[in-house]
Amino acid sequence: MQLSLRVERRPAPLWFRPLAPVIAVLVTFAITAVLVIAARANPFQAYYYFLIYPLTGKVSASEVLVSATPLLFTGAAATFAFSAGYWNIGGEGQLMAGAMAGAGVGLLVGGLSPWLAIPIMILAGFAGGVLWALIPALLRVRLAVDEIVTTLLMNTVFSFFVSYILNGVWRSPTSGWPQSPEIAASAHFPPLFAGYRPHLGLALALVVLAAIWVVLNRTPLGLRMRSIGLGMEAARFAGVRVERTLLIAALISGGIAGLGGVSEVAGLQFHLVETLSNNFGYTGIIVAMLGALNPIGAAIAALFLGLIGIGAQSVSQSLGVPVYLGDVVEATMLLVTLATLVLQNYRIRRA
Repeated sequence: MQLSLRVERRPAPLWFRPLAPVIAVLVTFAITAVLVIAARANPFQAYYYFLIYPLTGKVSASEVLVSATPLLFTGAAATFAFSAGYWNIGGEGQLMAGAMAGAGVGLLVGGLSPWLAIPIMILAGFAGGVLWALIPALLRVRLAVDEIVTTLLMNTVFSFFVSYILNGVWRSPTSGWPQSPEIAASAHFPPLFAGYRPHLGLALALVVLAAIWVVLNRTPLGLRMRSIGLGMEAARFAGVRVERTLLIAALISGGIAGLGGVSEVAGLQFHLVETLSNNFGYTGIIVAMLGALNPIGAAIAALFLGLIGIGAQSVSQSLGVPVYLGDVVEATMLLVTLATLVLQNYRIRRA
């Protein structure tokens, strides 16, 4: 008897959707195990150092939180925009815009108490992200220019702008390094735990994610955004002001990414440098997709990728595996996650 299969465009079973991120992680590890073997290491040992070893010590566990903090912001930004069908790929540039605005304001608030200096700096970072997100957002709603292209290109533009500023007016006069002057001590984010590096930015990121969940699930704006994300023309037919809603989603998303830049400046670096972002904006896309565009899922995904980042260093030190294997895992995870999301709209059936 001949067995014939065909692919149908139908929603996958309900049990598949919550398992999709888990399936993506398992498939990613199966694929990258080939690379671990090629590096002459044991995959099981490698994944032990990736996923378990960083959590066995207080210092390394706290560093996982530090590593995850900017990803919480950029993942939240991508989740918010993507939920409305606005594909904001500009989190990298918006994060740096927020960092620059925060660093600039941080130089001016030395005479204020931390209770005033820190909120002002946070607002400045949010505004910086909003302003850099404004141009592609207006191009999208006014001229229907594809936001994927414009937001992606804006990342490069701001990267060169930061390099120009840091090699010019903000170059350190003492060391000559391309970095801004240090922000005022009153603008430093306080640590959450004495003796460890996690700081106020982590708490702020969790508050932002909680607020996004409320907006998306409990407010009229969230309902309009989700309706546009599911079907723009249907939402327009139902009376939703699509362009206005997309503009709001784009600007808030940019502001959230800008908060991630402030967090890095005020919580860790205390000045602006060209290497402040380690592709946090692009990794935020992985966070959003792996979290299935759910704020809670994005928080879990950010912590997981923060663990991968610290685990990559542990693997490299213990087994001699190249440290950039962590980047390979993240990239592979994005591709596999996108594939599983596509598969949610198809079924394989017997003909």
